[in-house]
Amino acid sequence: MLSHDHAVELHGVSRVFAGRAVLDGFALTIRPAEFVAILGASGTGKTTLLRLLSGLDRADGGTVRVPRRRSVVFQEPRLVPAKRVWQNVVLGRRGAAARARAEAALTEVGLAAHVNAWPKTLSGGEAQRVALARALVQEPDLLLLDEPFAALDALTRIRMHELVGQLWQRYRPAVVLVTHDVDEAILLADRVLVLSGGRISLDVPVDFPQPRIRSGRDFSDLRMRLLSELGVAVH
Repeated sequence: MLSHDHAVELHGVSRVFAGRAVLDGFALTIRPAEFVAILGASGTGKTTLLRLLSGLDRADGGTVRVPRRRSVVFQEPRLVPAKRVWQNVVLGRRGAAARARAEAALTEVGLAAHVNAWPKTLSGGEAQRVALARALVQEPDLLLLDEPFAALDALTRIRMHELVGQLWQRYRPAVVLVTHDVDEAILLADRVLVLSGGRISLDVPVDFPQPRIRSGRDFSDLRMRLLSELGVAVH
């Protein structure tokens, strides 16, 4: 059972594939309403960790405690082509109440005019907003974001960053964002983890205020520290 102080508790967690420990004695706690970004090279366990937190996978050892109400937004929107936008937001639900919830969620992500649209008519950014609305309509205590902006163009990414930040401030779920983008992690999160060898090699708070700008000294110093931890030469 979770303590009141934590939205996520992992203790001694291991996950093994083909004899290789992707997570090895992994430990992590996340506070309610905390926004945590996770960085790491491919194969360091980021996606495995997210799957454990979402319930899509099981640990081979250790303890995983997460809230019952949790939602995931993947890199691909994963919309059902044969269902209209509002139906994709409330999958499996019908009736006036379900539609009203869908419309409210779509309004919050700026898609009030697309309630009856078909998924194929949406841009990539719009489709990802639908996926975000679908996650938020569950009123999760834990929101899991698996590189949800990776396939978007630069301008759309900026807009999505702003939207996610606004929605997080409004609803205050705990958030775990998996990303390869160091700048994205610093812009959004209030804590950044770097994974290496199945464990956390760096756990650093982002303690300078929002809104953050890339040209700031604090931003630049943290960016260099994270890149160095990731093995990227910084000059």
